[in-house]
Amino acid sequence: MLRLGPFAAAAARCLPAGPRLGPLCLAGSRGSFARSWPPAGDRGPLSRQVRAAAGGERLPVLKTPKGTRDHPPAQAALRDRLLSAVVSCFKRHGAAAIDTPVLELRETLVGKYGEEAKLIYELQDQGGELLALRYDLTVPFARYLAMNKITKMKRYHVAKVYRRDNPATTRGRYREFYQCDFDIAGQFDPMIPDAECLKIVHEILSDLQLGDFVIKVNDRRILNGVFAVCGVPESKFIPACTTVDKLDKLPWEEVRSEMVGEKGLSPEAADHIGEYVQLHGGLDLIEQLLQDPKLSQNKVAKEGLGDMKLLFEYLTLFGITGKISFDLSLARGLDYYTGVIFEAVLLQQENEHGEEPVSVGSVAGGGRYDGLVGMFDPKGRKVPCVGVSIGIERIFSILEQRLEASGEKLRTTETQVLVATPQKHLLAARMKLISELWDAGIKAEMLYKKDPKLLKQLQYCEDTGIPLAAIVGEQELADGVVKLRDVATRKEVDIPREKLIDEIRRRLEP
Repeated sequence: MLRLGPFAAAAARCLPAGPRLGPLCLAGSRGSFARSWPPAGDRGPLSRQVRAAAGGERLPVLKTPKGTRDHPPAQAALRDRLLSAVVSCFKRHGAAAIDTPVLELRETLVGKYGEEAKLIYELQDQGGELLALRYDLTVPFARYLAMNKITKMKRYHVAKVYRRDNPATTRGRYREFYQCDFDIAGQFDPMIPDAECLKIVHEILSDLQLGDFVIKVNDRRILNGVFAVCGVPESKFIPACTTVDKLDKLPWEEVRSEMVGEKGLSPEAADHIGEYVQLHGGLDLIEQLLQDPKLSQNKVAKEGLGDMKLLFEYLTLFGITGKISFDLSLARGLDYYTGVIFEAVLLQQENEHGEEPVSVGSVAGGGRYDGLVGMFDPKGRKVPCVGVSIGIERIFSILEQRLEASGEKLRTTETQVLVATPQKHLLAARMKLISELWDAGIKAEMLYKKDPKLLKQLQYCEDTGIPLAAIVGEQELADGVVKLRDVATRKEVDIPREKLIDEIRRRLEP
């Protein structure tokens, strides 16, 4: 309910039902309020309150849209740290950055995401173009390669994407969120780029110390071979694949029921599929399936199993097979995958600070999509691609809760020095000194008051984590020195003015 101040309430009562004002209001306010009504423009909160009370404009609802949120400085600083760690890994593997528009032609996006296409944000006709907000960074990358006739590239892309989902913000799911993608495009020998993508996932999750994790791998060709030998018509491969992809959330009985009841598979075919998709293991399982009397006779499945064996050989050389699981239930619901697919899942959370475990599920995923670029090329020329997307929002939700539970205070600025004065009438001295520091590339601040108290200036350093204070008073000016204070130890030493910058740099060295 809107609450008005005394003056606003009285003014609102003066307003008549019609468009003209009565003499009572004129007399009660000496005509000043009446002459200003209705306002020529927006005259601030008071006029907006009065007009709202009189049945005029509706006060705006102060909230972010569903599935989105603001990030105050502490959260933004934590996100920057996380993104920096991920991007440094991408750069370590030789990737170059690109950027693409947040808007794509609607026809660019449709037909690439299977059942998830209903989550695309489509926009109204804007001057003859049907547009949509990008759903991921993979399809725009494929469009970029085809449009620019690029056949070989290793790239990373960090940007926001949009999905008209029913978000579960407690699990790090939003309608607007960042994706961090690494992709290798080009014709190379089998499984070498794929193995590097899995190594990148392993490096990032290990560096971030998120707890125990497993990277599930599978191959769409193996899945398609399973469907074929189980009697599934080829036209129903993708619907069946989408249903299998739900096995990480639903028990097999429910998945089987959907296959039969909604996807139109026979009960016998569903039962046969169940015999395969509940298997998981390593090289031993690959060898077992290569000897399977049905799968070994299927050309597509045999190719997939051969590449999977090769992939495990490379992952052994990288020393990461301890975190890899060949899991036939992994399907990845997107239509564009054609070969190896993978997904990283957190198994449990460390509880060093006693926080509740965070259930966030998958934190990275990707795979091979050899046909996607050809869908945009006029001549259908294919550019084989494989890539991985890091689930930044879900990882961020874990780090955010962990930081909150630890009570650690995260710095939101990078200020290195506060320029302070102990007496009045020294603003000019502060401004000259801080300008010298800025020109030398030192991150410095000062308080925006002519004569701030020294105690308040030093307290500001402690509150914001600024490590050094450069204090210049009347005596320091006379002696040609600056008093440099270590905020943590509170020790002070006089430094000759001409040596101050070198001394600050020395102290700030890691």
